[in-house]
Amino acid sequence: MDLSEKARKTLLDITCRALKSAVNNQPFQAKEPEGKELLEHCGCFVTYKTHGQLRGCLGCFTSNAPLYRTVAEYARHSATEDPRFTSNRLSADELKQVEIDISVLSPLAPCNDPEEITLGKHGILVQCGMRSGCFLPQVADETGWSVEEFWGNCCSHKAGLPYDAWRQPDVDLYTFTAEVIEGKYRDETSS
Repeated sequence: MDLSEKARKTLLDITCRALKSAVNNQPFQAKEPEGKELLEHCGCFVTYKTHGQLRGCLGCFTSNAPLYRTVAEYARHSATEDPRFTSNRLSADELKQVEIDISVLSPLAPCNDPEEITLGKHGILVQCGMRSGCFLPQVADETGWSVEEFWGNCCSHKAGLPYDAWRQPDVDLYTFTAEVIEGKYRDETSS
């Protein structure tokens, strides 16, 4: 997907509004945008950081809803439901410090040669039975990991599998790409 600047701004605006409503425990429903660009059905992840530290990140690989609604839904979930932050949720006092990443995902593709991924371009998903874990493409850039470390850390830290599980034939591996929209929280409720 190659989103226009207008579509990217619309998704960032929706995320800001959804985030504010979530931390203030208020309802929010995104209005359907003009045009068809944000009506496509695809997965996304919404990530929040403050001062460079993760504060929430949730998403999905597929969706039955239009992209603008999926982004609004996960903008709220990332602020209030990420299990890593159950005792320390984002608060309204932190809003002005929130950095936002919206990752609009390509469809998943089976990965037959995990050594051939391009770090920084490909995100990964590891699945084995009921266990799964993923890393967005930007995680490789943030960590500086090698291909082996990228897969290994995904297995051990995200999927709860042995570090080298990605080399086992009973583990399913997938790749995807993401169009990333970055921004800072800004109060969009008055516009």
